[in-house]
Amino acid sequence: MTKKKFQGSGTALVTPFLNDGALDEPALRRLVELQIRGGIDMIMPCGTTGEGATLEPEEADRVLSIVLEEAKGRALVVFGAGSNSTAKAVQGAERAKWLGADGVLSVGPYYNKPTQNGYYEHFKAVAEVGCPVIVYNVPGRTGSNIEANTMLRLAELPNIAGTKEASGNLGQIMDILRNRPAEFRVLAGDDSIALAVIALGGDGLVSVISNEAPALVSQLINAALEGNLECARKLHYKLLPLMSANFVESNPIPVKAVMGMMGLIGENYRLPMVPLSPVHREPLRKLAEDLELL
Repeated sequence: MTKKKFQGSGTALVTPFLNDGALDEPALRRLVELQIRGGIDMIMPCGTTGEGATLEPEEADRVLSIVLEEAKGRALVVFGAGSNSTAKAVQGAERAKWLGADGVLSVGPYYNKPTQNGYYEHFKAVAEVGCPVIVYNVPGRTGSNIEANTMLRLAELPNIAGTKEASGNLGQIMDILRNRPAEFRVLAGDDSIALAVIALGGDGLVSVISNEAPALVSQLINAALEGNLECARKLHYKLLPLMSANFVESNPIPVKAVMGMMGLIGENYRLPMVPLSPVHREPLRKLAEDLELL
């Protein structure tokens, strides 16, 4: 198959809940429209930021169906379908393919701590479903790292379209960028290093802060990809304080708190996520006000 060109700005979309914990479908539809109007290229529901681990399969499928309905082909839709069980990850990819997603974002198996060959065999099995796969490397969440050599082996497989690299290790990311096949996409998985990754040859960003400020993130990534580093740097430093503050507590607690302040969603979570600590609320509000989000 021909690999899709996953590049530009992507949003790791939050999942809005009602007070009783049910999916807030009207709010979800509004969020998708906000992202597309802001110029976001890829919408990625049901990942870490979307509290995907707390969603039942039928709920995740409903989220994906709504995002696809609202996107209407105006943005790529990449479904968070990873698991620490290879069989469940394969099932998630199969559901994504059946529902019509453009690809799947598949996280490295957590808790199990596979060997590097275990990672390879896991993602090979997911890729065999036939839906394009973006391999999500986030050692801070999973407990182990997908090494550059393993990622490059995976890059040779027909349906492995790219990686969301959230290791924070620029040396590792550079090894992948230097040696990857031409069509293999490397997306920054951390807002704060997106400009650096793109300057080194990367293809875009999967963002948390774009939930709050999609237009600014889209402008930043477009400027970086076009080589307008002066503009990109200005936007980067403008957004950097909120990029950092979004992780003052576990993601997505801070970003959902700000979105609640913005009136976009109810500030509702599923355990084990809990509301933002009071000590962090006013500093976050001030940062959002400084960006004219409130």
